[in-house]
Amino acid sequence: MDLRRLVPLLMVLLVVHLGLVSFSLGNLVFKVQHKFAGRLRNLTEFKAHDARRHSRLLSSVDLPLGGNGHPAETGLYFAKIGLGHPSKDYYVQVDTGSDILWVNCIGCDKCPTKSDLGIKLTLYDPASSESAARVYCEDDFCTSTYNGVLPGCKKDLPCQYNVVYGDGSSTAGYFVRDNVQFERVTGNQQTTLSNGTIIFGCGAQQSGGLGTSGEALDGILGFGQANSSMISQLASAGKVKRAFAHCLDNVNGGGIFAIGELVSPKVNTTPMVPNQAHYNVYMKEIEVGGTVLELPTDVFDSGDRRGTIIDSGTTLAYLPEVVYDSMMNEIRNQQPGLSLHTVEEQFICFKYSGNVDDGFPVIKFHFKDSLTLTVYPHDYLFQISEDIWCFGWQNGGLQSKDGRDMTLLGDLVLSNKVVLYDIENQAIGWTEYNCSSSIKVRDDKSGSVYSVGAENLSAASRLLSGRIATLLLLLSAMLHRFT
Repeated sequence: MDLRRLVPLLMVLLVVHLGLVSFSLGNLVFKVQHKFAGRLRNLTEFKAHDARRHSRLLSSVDLPLGGNGHPAETGLYFAKIGLGHPSKDYYVQVDTGSDILWVNCIGCDKCPTKSDLGIKLTLYDPASSESAARVYCEDDFCTSTYNGVLPGCKKDLPCQYNVVYGDGSSTAGYFVRDNVQFERVTGNQQTTLSNGTIIFGCGAQQSGGLGTSGEALDGILGFGQANSSMISQLASAGKVKRAFAHCLDNVNGGGIFAIGELVSPKVNTTPMVPNQAHYNVYMKEIEVGGTVLELPTDVFDSGDRRGTIIDSGTTLAYLPEVVYDSMMNEIRNQQPGLSLHTVEEQFICFKYSGNVDDGFPVIKFHFKDSLTLTVYPHDYLFQISEDIWCFGWQNGGLQSKDGRDMTLLGDLVLSNKVVLYDIENQAIGWTEYNCSSSIKVRDDKSGSVYSVGAENLSAASRLLSGRIATLLLLLSAMLHRFT
């Protein structure tokens, strides 16, 4: 499969069971919904989602935005935000793999006009917003985003953006400054309406999948590390800390995504690899059932198209071929009688009637500063019927040459943990946690600590609700193809 030919992310595939999911910016709240809620999908679609995501993670960008400009088109979650004055609602994909927020604008060429997601698309019109203002090429935002003045810049020339993806699709437009409307958490289960001012992209032209997708949205909301991202802009304005955390519950349902200072639970961290566009970390070794895999010493080296990325927008987990083969061999050594079958030409599945946690090994990923990510059999195995299971580990060597040496750890291994992305201190961490409970974040304005939980925030905010279709139900469609 050539990832460069596919149209790809978001941010967050919360594999949850008919639960409620909350997004909060420490003390800010957005409405979040599942892009495919109630729609049946098969194993191939989940793999295709990841392939499209990785295409955008690995693709090139024209006029790179802060070194990180890879928004993705097929993320499974989207947020409802308000823009302008008077405020209008827009539905945007949430993406950790890109930086800027952009929405389709009035007069846009080849922008989608309808969506199969059951939402009404709205074109943003700067002229209809009393608070809108254009950003020009000589403005500080533009020069800092592009590390200097753009060639040909002259007075009153808008600051433009143009992102080109690996499959040839693209988005182009110009930056504007306007109000963003959100709900601020002012207490446990209490919110009030609040506004901030941010700079975002006004999409004037789309091509490829961005202009024709039946699953179209109004735009993309990037949660990357660059100064141009919304989280960085809100942090600069004193609204939030430059950090966020999520807790994905695939046991009891529910999930939390909070941006701001995480107070509880306490999380140990490992340093990020510096000067990377994505959330890269240093992996040291892998342990399967107590056995440390013997791997080439350079297999986890960081560098261009190498290293380990923590990405909850990816559904499964992708390993370099040498790592994948070694891991699968060790798992089979501990289950020598296992009869494996290939499903849909890409998934390794088998029949097993026992308790997988008793019959299969625990896998541990060891990172710099002694941080360990523990993955249990019920995490890395998908049960698609009463006694049919499939491995979530994927062979990165079967992908394009751009991605074959990368390790991508997705939602498969991140569920049932609080995962912290501390951009300010360039660290990522996690701890096992009951994601159906709540976490605590600090309100940057008052210093007060509030509980953030999916059910509490959903009850408190009219902007929050979302019923999530379980992954296991979505996988059941392919059972008739298992032999």
